[in-house]
Amino acid sequence: MQPSSDIMKLSDEDLVSAIVKTNDTLLFEVLYDRFAMMVYNKCYGFAKDEDEAKDLTQDVFLKLFVKLASFKGKSKFSTWLYAFTYNHCVNYVTRNTAKKFEKQSVDYTDIQNLPEDHDDESDFSDMRVDKLKQALELVSPDEKMILLLKYQDNLSIKEIVTVLGIGESAVKMRIKRAKDKLLTVYANHLK
Repeated sequence: MQPSSDIMKLSDEDLVSAIVKTNDTLLFEVLYDRFAMMVYNKCYGFAKDEDEAKDLTQDVFLKLFVKLASFKGKSKFSTWLYAFTYNHCVNYVTRNTAKKFEKQSVDYTDIQNLPEDHDDESDFSDMRVDKLKQALELVSPDEKMILLLKYQDNLSIKEIVTVLGIGESAVKMRIKRAKDKLLTVYANHLK
């Protein structure tokens, strides 16, 4: 049975609300179809193996179905789902062995195009992309997550505040600390 065109026209937030009210798996399928590729791409960035990324994606959506009611609409659903997926992947990476952790990687093609006219981003402009990828693997998963939210996914400070549920000054401080750590790792270990 195909979803009706009315269902397909629902905003993400209205669709989530309808799923929470009805527990309708057909509605959840629509949500899955909208976001499966985005979730898979984020998971693949952490797993770097297709089968592992598919498993992680399925885990995210299973967990999402159970936790969907915790979405309160304080941000766009896609922003909330980014954080949900990142948190799941960060927990996955943290749970695994050091050997498994060494294999983790993210597709950083977007980092090559970081704008150079922003003061907070200019420090990255002289970095080689391959070395930057290595440096990102040497910082903690939490530091990596906040840097990717800011610089790869281009979320604003306000969106990151909503995603992480912490204050604006805390977000700015975490970004600064994570960036400083990344620059230190890059300078000391990879030049």
